[in-house]
Amino acid sequence: MSKVRVCSFGLSLDGFGAGPDQSLDNPLGAGGHAVHEWFFPTRTFQHQVLGKDGGETGQDDELAARGMENNGAWILGRNMFGPVRGPWPDDSWKGWWGDTPPYHCDVFVLTHHPRPPLAMDGGTVFHFETNGIHAALDRAKALAGGKDIRIGGGVETIRQYLEAGLIDEMHLAVAPVLLGRGENLLQGLDMGALGFGVIEYIPTARAAHYLLART
Repeated sequence: MSKVRVCSFGLSLDGFGAGPDQSLDNPLGAGGHAVHEWFFPTRTFQHQVLGKDGGETGQDDELAARGMENNGAWILGRNMFGPVRGPWPDDSWKGWWGDTPPYHCDVFVLTHHPRPPLAMDGGTVFHFETNGIHAALDRAKALAGGKDIRIGGGVETIRQYLEAGLIDEMHLAVAPVLLGRGENLLQGLDMGALGFGVIEYIPTARAAHYLLART
């Protein structure tokens, strides 16, 4: 059965999924790089995101690889696609990932400003959805071929899908760092009331991994 999932989502110990002041030179915000230090060395990141050989194996990599399996479509907030704000000045910005993004399927970018679909090398097609989270999910399911829908972030996008009761599973990787500022994922949310429970806990040297599911 198709599921709506959040996978490999890094958080600081104080709950921030991104630092403040995102920019072209600092796409994860100030300090945000630290919450993904568990992910960057993995073979999954090196191979599937950077297109390189090598990388570390082990539990961090196993969890990262699990998050890349069976994804038929992705949904991203606009900040996850790039630093451009307001109306698109042109179609020159094509994402953070170069000509071959790591998605290899349809990706729906939530935005208030229309833009034609963007086909990239490797099978990724970016669709710019202006009708909100439900419309994006409906379109993603229609094109996913029965596979899962991965909500890639950022924080505000995941919060919207959580509050709407549309997420089935989450993998949160909590790094042993404090950001103090930025975008807090769980602040003000009652995860128990939303139906979630922790089904697996895996500590590693770089992160505490929590797997949650609607129970």
